[in-house]
Amino acid sequence: MSLPKLQECCTPDNDSALVALLQRFQGNALIIGGGTFVHGLSARGLLTEVEALIDIQRLGLGYVKPGPQGLVIGATTTFAQIEAYSKLLDEPRHCALKDALRYPPVQIKNTATFGGCVAASCPYFDVPVALLALDASVKAQGPAGTRMIRLEDFFTGLFANALQPGEFVRELIIPSAPAKSASAFIKLETNANDLAILNAAVFVSADAGGKSTEARVFVGGGVGETPVRSKSAEGVLRGKKLSAEIFAQAGTAAQAEVDPRTDPRAAAAYRRAMTRVLVERSLKMAADRLA
Repeated sequence: MSLPKLQECCTPDNDSALVALLQRFQGNALIIGGGTFVHGLSARGLLTEVEALIDIQRLGLGYVKPGPQGLVIGATTTFAQIEAYSKLLDEPRHCALKDALRYPPVQIKNTATFGGCVAASCPYFDVPVALLALDASVKAQGPAGTRMIRLEDFFTGLFANALQPGEFVRELIIPSAPAKSASAFIKLETNANDLAILNAAVFVSADAGGKSTEARVFVGGGVGETPVRSKSAEGVLRGKKLSAEIFAQAGTAAQAEVDPRTDPRAAAAYRRAMTRVLVERSLKMAADRLA
């Protein structure tokens, strides 16, 4: 592991101590939740300026609970911990998150944290794309107190986010949704341990007649420095009766909206073609759950 400037490894036991450490090291500190992505960042030479590693496991942020704004997930909650709340994840509106948690191997599930997964701001991760479809927000805490940041506004670039100096991710909030709502997530991968070649997450709400009243469509995994929201696909769905024909049209709209990259795992043309397929399939999954 390449951390040539590392000076300290810290384990604060309260929020104030953590904020003080972040201010002291002025952007050269790395917060660790589960630490599963540290090796990947180090191998790419992205941690050469890190002077301190800050383990936040002693802050007591490993929880899942209902709140006035919706479902609250503490930053150090592991993937395995939230899977234990099967009744919550089995609700159709939350199923995109359940789908995304099927993919990681058990070693990752037992260690990786929700806060770390989001704060890493990696466009190839699965859980953030599912959370985007669920309209989640980040509760950040720093020197000035706490503030809410919509997850859609949180990701600003490759490994970059909207946290200000001295701030950290404290919680994730998934807002309440209409009773007749459902979501779904699909990932295209080479193997169970791989980052996404492409992934897609959708959320739909419908009225009593089966017409869509709300829709969100997100695509990640090599389509940009951040996941892409397809507002064109959402426009196709809104106000229409959910059907295979409408899903195909939404998939085509999403395909036209992405600008994928070519890398050693997939060509841009392949990612573009599979965008249509994954969006169409995920919409069908969500509609089946509505039924």
